[in-house]
This record gives sequence, structure tokens and C-alpha cells, in this order.
Amino acid sequence: MREALRRAISSGELAPGLQLRQDELAERFGTSRIPVREALRQLEAEGFVTILPNRGAVVSDLSIDEVVELLEIRIALECHALRLAIPAMGEMDLDEATKILRSYDREPDPAQWGAFNWTFHATLYAPCNRPRLLTMIEANYGHVGRFTRALVSRATGKERPQREHYRLLELCREGETEKAIRLLREHIEQTQKTLRSAQRQATRDAGAEG
Repeated sequence: MREALRRAISSGELAPGLQLRQDELAERFGTSRIPVREALRQLEAEGFVTILPNRGAVVSDLSIDEVVELLEIRIALECHALRLAIPAMGEMDLDEATKILRSYDREPDPAQWGAFNWTFHATLYAPCNRPRLLTMIEANYGHVGRFTRALVSRATGKERPQREHYRLLELCREGETEKAIRLLREHIEQTQKTLRSAQRQATRDAGAEG
């Protein structure tokens, strides 16, 4: 139950600020209210849900500054995972990552790009064989992705990110760990810059409308 609800929030299917009614969720996921209540408590601890007095559970919202901080955490966690993963990567891991990127290339719908992006990165980190680290990375990415997915995809398209993905994969294949980590850091920092730029543009647009 928790995983299904977390996926719905991470994908943007359940938007920030949306009130989460236990009876509606129970009906939607085909369960009773007891596992729904427990899932909401767990997701509150993970930061996906906020329990408000007299209102109940709502999907958590984050400020731009909070998302930027999560991206900083993403850099720390994912660079560490990649450092551990590269020496353990086999041809099957690299081939799977290549297939994901080629499918990403063929996908015209920006709404689907975030899923391909996550699957690619997760495939690179999997060989690190650190289950708790990978769980932390996935949870953090879930927070970041629901706020940046549509905004960053619209602002940047996929040409530049994909070019960086292919280069990152090449460095992994060559065993160039330090170069790969440096590129991964720059890759995520670019998302921070795009987010800040989009925020400034939104502020200017709001001022013009006013």
C-alpha cells in the first residue's frame, strides 16, 4: 500500500496540496482503511504526506529552496553510489542502461521522460550493492522528481540530458570513476540552475500579469 501510494505521489498523479481521504484511497487501491492509515503515517515520516489538524492528510508541498537542498542531497548520495558501482559493473548492467537510453530517445512524451531518467540512473547505481543507500536514493529522487519533472523537461528538453547520459555511460564502461562522478555532479547541478531560472521566469511572468 505504501509503495503504491508513494509511486502515485512521486509521479505527480497525486499533486502537492491534494487532500488524501482514507475512504477514497481504500476504494482506489482495493483495500481497507487500516492499511491506508498506516501507509499515510509511514509516508508522513518520509516527507511525502503532511497530517494537518482538522484537515487530515495532504500531499506535501516543498519550496524551491527545499527542492534545491534535496538536489544537493541527491548529489552526495548518488555520487557515492556511482563510485561504489563502477568497479562492480558488468556488461549486462551496461547493456541494460544502453537499452533504457535508446527507449528514452524514442519517447516523444515529456511526461514519460522522468521515468526513463530514473530507471537509467537506478540501473547505474544498482551494482553498488548497498540496499539502504539505494532506498535512500530512490526516496530522495521521488521527492525531487515530482517537483522538477515537468518543469525541467519543458525548460531543457531531452537533448542535453541525453547527451550527458550517454557520456556518463561511456565513462562507466571505461572505468573512469572520477570523471564519471564529476559529470554526474555537473548533471544534477544543471537541474538546480534550471529550477532557479524557471523560478525567476515565473516571478517575472507573475509581475507582468499584475
